[in-house]
Amino acid sequence: MLRLFRKPVKPAGAPPGTLVHTGHRKADHVRITLIDYDRERYEEREVSDVAECLPHLDDGTVTWINVDGLHEVEVIRILGESLHIHPLVLEDVLHVDQRPKVEDHNDYLFIVTKMLNRNETGDVEAEHVSLLLGPDWVLSFQEMPGDLFGPIRDRLRQGKGRIRSLGADYLCYRLLDTIVDHYFVLLNDTAGTIEALENELEEDPDEVTLRRIHALKHELLFLRRQIWPLREALRELESSETDMIGEEVRTFLTDVRDHIYHVIETVDTFRDMASGMQDLYLSTVSNRMNEVMKVLTIIATIFIPLTFIAGIYGMNFAYMPELGWRAGYFIILGVMAVLAGVMVVYFRRKKWL
Repeated sequence: MLRLFRKPVKPAGAPPGTLVHTGHRKADHVRITLIDYDRERYEEREVSDVAECLPHLDDGTVTWINVDGLHEVEVIRILGESLHIHPLVLEDVLHVDQRPKVEDHNDYLFIVTKMLNRNETGDVEAEHVSLLLGPDWVLSFQEMPGDLFGPIRDRLRQGKGRIRSLGADYLCYRLLDTIVDHYFVLLNDTAGTIEALENELEEDPDEVTLRRIHALKHELLFLRRQIWPLREALRELESSETDMIGEEVRTFLTDVRDHIYHVIETVDTFRDMASGMQDLYLSTVSNRMNEVMKVLTIIATIFIPLTFIAGIYGMNFAYMPELGWRAGYFIILGVMAVLAGVMVVYFRRKKWL
């Protein structure tokens, strides 16, 4: 069952900037990964203390610090204080129901987005992902390990492409692009579900089919709710006057924004198809019921005159001339059979049968 709303656990009346993790604990422990690189050098290691990352933030290289797990608030507080991150930004990092957005804080950019995955039961889950972009550093905060950024790390290790020769803004773009590209993977799965439901509707739909259609509509509504705000966020990021993003990277961001438009249009199309399938199911059930009612009505119509005849001869009057006929019983049965046959032929000519 998709959860469209999660009540935050921040205490009522707490001052702004109070650091409280509002989500569920999705990692056994907080994992901090440091990647420091330039065109010639690459360093990657997992650190146990966030203080080990701080000397790399001003050594002239690009530094990427990734934090998996948001439940240890102290780690995020230390890292934020070291980089002079505003407490309200850190609060939004921990507030997992925050909608996608972009904020320009002059010395850094704050980006909130959602990483969408299917869990073991096949339901779509949204993982809260926060990105902080500085002059030569990128901070990424995730709720749990096992993300989609593995291919980016591989390219950094192998020095493939332009990623090692460009700055932190290009790295931030690649992280956003990877998240958006994965939306298409989810939509491909959804397209397969829609195709299977359409085939099921053509064959023999039942109540299970209707429940699957309802689940599909809830899933598409959930996807749209998570993805739609990112469109405006990317537009704002692309048009911002910040010096954190170079002109070359702005061109790439335009491509990401186009992908988001495509994703939203596809989600809206799928929602229309789901609504159409629901209408088709209800129409199919209604037609099936109409066919049953038509057959029952025809049967009742055939038996109405027969019941009328039987009713007349069942009134037990003493003086009914037909009661004295030796062949009266068979004559009445023949009349009833002929009458029923004539009605059946008439119904067939009218294509009611």
